[in-house]
Amino acid sequence: MIEQTLDFISALSPFWIYVALFFFAFIENVFPPSPSDLVVVIGGSLIATHSLHFVPTLIITTIGSVLGFMTLFYIGTQLDKKVVRAGKIKFISGEALDKAEKWFVKYGYFVILANRFMPGTRTVISFFAGLSELDAKKTTIFACFSALIWNTVIIYLGYVFGNNIHAVDKYLSTYSNIVLIVTGAIVLALIVKAIFSKKKK
Repeated sequence: MIEQTLDFISALSPFWIYVALFFFAFIENVFPPSPSDLVVVIGGSLIATHSLHFVPTLIITTIGSVLGFMTLFYIGTQLDKKVVRAGKIKFISGEALDKAEKWFVKYGYFVILANRFMPGTRTVISFFAGLSELDAKKTTIFACFSALIWNTVIIYLGYVFGNNIHAVDKYLSTYSNIVLIVTGAIVLALIVKAIFSKKKK
C-alpha cells in the first residue's frame, strides 16, 4: 500500500500533489480512518527530492487539517443538546455529552491543542467541542497550533527519512497504537470509577 501510494502521488504534478495533501489532511478529520499522516510524510519525502517545498507543504496540510476539524466542530454546534439528552441520537448519549463537557471544563482548550497528537480521537474531540459550545475563535487558534506542530514533525520525518517511508510508517503506527491503548485504559478506568461511585451511592 505504501509503495502504491508513493508511486501514485509521485507521478502527479506538484500542483496536484498539493491538492492531494490538502484533501487527505481535510478528509482525515471528517471521515476517519484515512492515511493522511502517511500521505503528509510522503509529501515530506518529496521535499527531499525538490519536487515540493517545505513551507507550502506545511501551510496547505495545516489549512486542510484545521478546516476538517472545524467542519466537525460546526456540525457539533448545530445539534440541539436537548435532542441528544432525550436519546434521539443513538450513537450519542446524554451521559457522553455531560462527560465531554466536564472534560472540556476541566482541561480547557488544552484538549484542542493536543488533539492532533491523539490518533483515533481527533474526530470525536472536534465534534464534542462543537457540541459543548466551545468558543469558535479560540478553538480555531488552538486547532491551528496543534495541526501546525504535528504536521511540522511528520513532514520533517518524511524529509529526513527520504524514500524509507516504511520506517516512518512503522513509528507512526506504533505511536498510534500506544496512544489508543492508553486512551482505552483511561476510558476503562473512568467507567470502573463511575460504576463504583454509583454502587457507593
